[in-house]
Parts: sequence; structure tokens; C-alpha cells
Amino acid sequence: MDALSEYRRKRDPKSTDEPMPRTKATAKGTAKGKPDGNSFVVQEHHASSLHWDFRLERDGVLVSWAVPKGLPPDPKVNHLAVHVEDHPLEYATFEGTIGEGQYGAGAVTIWDRGSYETEKWTDREVKVVLHGERVQGRFVLFQTRGKNWMMHRMDAPATPDWQALPTQLTPMLATAGSLPHTSKGWAFEMKWDGVRALARVDGGRIALISRNDKDMTVSYPELRALGDRLGSTQALLDGEIVSFDADGRPSFAQLQRRMHVASSSAAARLARTDPVVLLVFDLLHLDGRSLLDVPYRERRELLAGLDLSGDSWQTPPAFDGSGSAAMQASKANGLEGVVAKRLESRYTPGKRSRDWVKVKNFRTQEVVIGGWTQGKGRRAGSIGALLLGLPDQDGLRYIGQVGTGFTEQMLDDLAGRLRRIERKTSPFAPDVPRADAKDATWVSPKLVGEVAYAEWTGTERLRHPSWRGLRPDKAPGDVVRED
Repeated sequence: MDALSEYRRKRDPKSTDEPMPRTKATAKGTAKGKPDGNSFVVQEHHASSLHWDFRLERDGVLVSWAVPKGLPPDPKVNHLAVHVEDHPLEYATFEGTIGEGQYGAGAVTIWDRGSYETEKWTDREVKVVLHGERVQGRFVLFQTRGKNWMMHRMDAPATPDWQALPTQLTPMLATAGSLPHTSKGWAFEMKWDGVRALARVDGGRIALISRNDKDMTVSYPELRALGDRLGSTQALLDGEIVSFDADGRPSFAQLQRRMHVASSSAAARLARTDPVVLLVFDLLHLDGRSLLDVPYRERRELLAGLDLSGDSWQTPPAFDGSGSAAMQASKANGLEGVVAKRLESRYTPGKRSRDWVKVKNFRTQEVVIGGWTQGKGRRAGSIGALLLGLPDQDGLRYIGQVGTGFTEQMLDDLAGRLRRIERKTSPFAPDVPRADAKDATWVSPKLVGEVAYAEWTGTERLRHPSWRGLRPDKAPGDVVRED
């Protein structure tokens, strides 16, 4: 019986550079008269879906599994391993690109290699000890169903203080304020007008989580390639998803088209017409090491070492030196402002800290929608104005209404969302002034938006507010007065 018949059937030697040995290897015995060896190889395979091919030399062939998330570094987590066809021994040294249209098309590189010891080998369970350049330890593969196996690390993690990648973490927040009196001990980052996101990268896969713990991955398919770029590197990144206009400036209005998309096909179309960029400014976890207690200065150095530069992701610079110069640069480039960060500060999840200070070039305020009034003239039958509030100890405090800054698309989207949360009574405490409440339709205070405004009045109202868009990444309880 030819152990490599399936391998040969799937490949055309005229169309691929993969090894095609002339000598047939049998299920028992050796290839080319060589004695049985004990080598293993792990190949990183950037095919239609990134995976790692784990191969053990046995009976003259390489017995192989495709492991989508790579060899598990932690005994607490098992990884799927799909049993595939045996490969020739020559494949252990193969690196290259399998051509488009061919089986397994994509780039192949050697991720690790070495020798192994067999502890157990049956048709349903393989237990080995690996001695590689990157991986050492005891592993077991066990069959679950058909070609599907699981791979489990039996030893403790190679790094004694290994920490699992967090599955849930709330971003650290900045406090609104003015520039520090001295620039010494501070760094200054540009403030980007977008949506905050934590990017969890594990086994070449990325999950994008909003500030209020919603999974946004489906909305931004162009960012999935960042997982492929990082490969086996395990990381938790903090950043901002931004849409740039034709002049290269962040456009929050343009980003609105992407923020609410739940359909993968619609998101794929928008990724081509209205692409976004993930601007990464912090690194919270790296390869089994939590960086929350590491100073900001060191976190930025580690982030720079990842060399995240691509069409859909960048690491913007952090500037030491003059905060005034950073502010001038942000104004000159039409940006929202800067964020000053203490070089020695730790990362405090979910807390609004004075170690991070946001200084704005123009005023914006997050708001909670509590109702709306009917439009007039060309907006008859639609929304005329939104009634806005801020949460406080007594409930939702009324801060005014906004009737400008809307596009037709925004109004249509808002109308549909507001109809679903209508209620009979006002959510505001105390009540809205009679003139503003006339003919109002009340809604449950569930939707968060953002406005630009001129100033706060003496009666705690927003003067000349203009609508900027919804903030689905934020919950009503997160909204605070900004200045």
C-alpha cells in the first residue's frame, strides 16, 4: 500500500514546487532505505486560512496534522488538530509559496524543527516529547471525531509565570483637561477621532472588542489580516479604528457607515469602498506576559518591536518633549487634539486616570438620547431634534436638544432605532422644560451619541450643539461630562 498516494493525488508536480519523491513510501518500512527517524517539523502555512502543519517522522513518511491555532502553549487550553494526508520526508525542509489555484495555495515557512520521543502511538492517540528550537515538552494528540483531533500540552507552560490572554478587559480611559505644566516625564499622542477597540490576537486570529465589550470583528473584515501578520504571536492591543477622508483626515461621519454593520457581506463591500485603519497605541499582553503593570514607556517599546505597519493598521508615534508643539501639530493636521501620557504610568483597566489627559482642539460631548421631536419643512415626518441628557445620581439630566449635523442616512437610521425603544413617559429627571417637551416622543435612554458644541451655558445646557453620530461602542453608564 502506497502511504503517499493521497499526497500524490492532491498535487500536480508540474504546478507546484513541493517535493514529489519518485520512490514510493509504504505504510510499513522506510523511504530510500533510510532507518526510521525521530524528527519533527512545524510549518507555518499562510493558506486561505492561517494554520500550522505539525509533522512527525514515522514509518518513512511525515504523519501530519493541520493545527489552526498552533501548538498550545498552555495546558489549560486544547487546540484543534485536523489529521491530513501523510507527507514525504523531503517535505520537512520545504519552504516556499504554493501557487494560486493549487491545493494548499499560500506561503509555507518552517516555524520549528527538532527531534521527538514516542511515549504512545495508537490509531486514536499519539503521545510525544518534543525537543525543538522553539518548543519543548510533552504533548498528546487524541482523536475526537473522524479527522478531527485535539492537541494538548501535558507539561506546565515553558514560561514558568505564563499568563493566559485575557478574554475580557475594559480599556483605560483618559481624563479631559489641559496640557501638563511640564513636558518632562510625559509623552504625547495624537487623539484620533474614531472608535476605541481592543484587538485580541491568538493563533493568527483576531477579535475586535469595543469599549462596552461588544464584538465588532464582523464589521471590519480588512483588520482580520492583522492576525495573519502576527502569526503565532499572542497579543492584546489597544487602539482606535479610524476612517480617513480624501484629505487624509479622520472622519467620524464617514466611520458611521461602518459602525453598525452586522452583515459580513455588507461589511466586505464597505471595506472596499470605505476602508478603515486600526491605529494601535498600546500593548497590554504579549506571549503569556501581562503588561498592565509595566510602565507605559516600556509597553511602547515592546509595541514598536512588533513592527505593525500595513495598509489597514499602523502604530502612530508618541512624542517626547513639548506638549505645546504636539498640540500645534494636531491643529495643523485637523486632528481632535492630543493625549498626554505619563511615561511611568501603569495601565488601569476601566478607570479614568489622570495619568492619561486628553486635550481637545474642539469641544465634543457624549450624550444619551431621551426623546425626539417632529421635524418641520423639508424634515416634516422625520426627526426634528434629539433631546439629550447626561446620567447623574438622580437619573438622566436634560442638557438640551440637537437639530443640526444630520445626514439623511443618519436620520433614517435614527428613526428606525428610536421607534424600537419608544416609551410613554419622560426618562429625564427633573422633567424637560415645557417648550422643549412639546410634542416630544420619549424613548428609553439606551442610545449613546456624540455632539460638538460651543460651550456650556449657565443653566447647564449645551450651546450650539451639532450631531456627530451614534456611539454603539459606549453604554449610557459610561457617559460623563467631559470638562
